Amino acid sequence: MNRAERRALFAAEAREERPSLSRLCLLLAAEGDEQLTPAGIDAAEAELDRLAGMLPFRPGGPADWARALREVLGAREGFHGEPEDYARLESSLLHEVLRRRRGLPILLSVVWIEVARRAGAPVHGIALPGHFVVGLGEPGDVLVDPFGAGRPLDRTEAADLVERTTGGPLTPDRLSPAGPLEIVRRVLGNITAWAASRPERTDVALWAAELGLLLPSHPAELRRERARLLVRRGDYLEAAAEFERYAEVVEAVSGELAESVRAEARGARARLN
Repeated sequence: MNRAERRALFAAEAREERPSLSRLCLLLAAEGDEQLTPAGIDAAEAELDRLAGMLPFRPGGPADWARALREVLGAREGFHGEPEDYARLESSLLHEVLRRRRGLPILLSVVWIEVARRAGAPVHGIALPGHFVVGLGEPGDVLVDPFGAGRPLDRTEAADLVERTTGGPLTPDRLSPAGPLEIVRRVLGNITAWAASRPERTDVALWAAELGLLLPSHPAELRRERARLLVRRGDYLEAAAEFERYAEVVEAVSGELAESVRAEARGARARLN
C-alpha cells in the first residue's frame, strides 16, 4: 500500500458515519512507520480483539468495568506511561503502543477505549486539557487514567488537572465524550508539537499537517503551515501553490491577510531562481 492509497483510506474512514478510531490511528501510524503494512494493521486490530476477549463478560456497572480493564490492561498486560514516553514519536503510534505497552495518555486511552468498546463496555474518551483520560458509564460517572495503568481518577483530581493546565474550574463540558475525529486531531497535534521541538524532523511535521487537511473539518491556517514546511524542505513550487490556495480561502475575510500570504508565495517562487 503506497502513501496515496493509505491517505485515500484515511480520508474515506474519516468521512464514515461512524469512523473507526483504531483504523484511523493505525493509518496515521503508517505515516510515521513505513514498515507498517496492511498485514501489520490487521495484526494490531487482532491484538485489540484478543485483549477484549480477556475481559469478563458483562462484569457489572461502570466501576466494575473500570476494575476489569485495570486488571487486564494495566496489571496483567502492563499498559502504562512514563515521563520519558513524551520524547518518543513511537508513543503516538498505535501499533508501537500495542507492542511496547507504553505511550502517551491519549494513545493509551485509545487502547482502553477500543478494547472496552469491543467487549461491550459503555466507554468514551475525555479530552481533559493536557491529559487525556477515559470515562465509563455516563459522562462523569467513572474516570480512569490509562497513563497510570488505569488508576481511578476522582472528580477532585480531574479538577486539579484542569486548574493546573488552564487556571479554570472543571466545567461539565470538559467531561463531554470526545469523538474519533477529535481524538485523531489531538494525536496529530501532539505529533506536530513533537516535531516542532526537532527542526530536523520537518518530514514528520509535514505528514501530520497533510493528514490534518484530510479530516472533514480543519483550520484553514493549516494550509499556510503546510506551505511553510514545504519552504523549509525546499519544495518551493508546491509551497507557492499552497500559499495561493490559502490566500483564496482568506481573501473574503481579510484582503490584507491574503496579500501577506501572496507575498510569501512570491518569496517561495523567487527561491526557484
